[in-house]
Amino acid sequence: MKIFIATGNLHKLTELKGILPEHTALGEPIHYVSVLDEPSFVMPEETADTLTENAQLKALAGAHQTGLVSLSDDTGLEVDALGGGPGVHTARYAGENASSQDNNEKLLRSLQGVPLEKRTARFRTIACLAYPDGKTYCFEGQVQGYIASDYHGINGFGYDPIFVVTETGKAFAEMSEADKNKLSHRGRAFRKLAEFLTHLSD
Repeated sequence: MKIFIATGNLHKLTELKGILPEHTALGEPIHYVSVLDEPSFVMPEETADTLTENAQLKALAGAHQTGLVSLSDDTGLEVDALGGGPGVHTARYAGENASSQDNNEKLLRSLQGVPLEKRTARFRTIACLAYPDGKTYCFEGQVQGYIASDYHGINGFGYDPIFVVTETGKAFAEMSEADKNKLSHRGRAFRKLAEFLTHLSD
């Protein structure tokens, strides 16, 4: 069984390969391919209003363009002091071509002067599996935390240096990849998707 991972983010790709199963329930091996293997794949613009719709949009684009079962996700950082923002705009918070550093800096500026107890936030990920016939299956994972007032740790990517997980009191960037995957929103969403794949009987 061959599955296309519709993401251009190499950090995310590495994370997912550490979470997804190697075989289906019948012992059939699952071979994962990505944009590195399918360079003609064109990622669609994330124009939807919800994480679920964006995840479906990308996964369906992968299925339609490659003819393979495809998966993708969309993730939103929801900060309570910002009314749930940046939400669906998380990856482009500081602009269309913004770097992670740009996004982090804008978020820290937006929360300047906000006390720690009001910096609560959560990450939500919707992982979506799409078939070439248009059928989709979506799975959600989330993790609670808060936005730190400064950077912590050197690992991970994106908002990892400033998002502190409530369960551990550590920023994602202070964790190893394995520890992060156990707790993260993406890890939780894709473990649900992985369980679905593992139990496929056809």
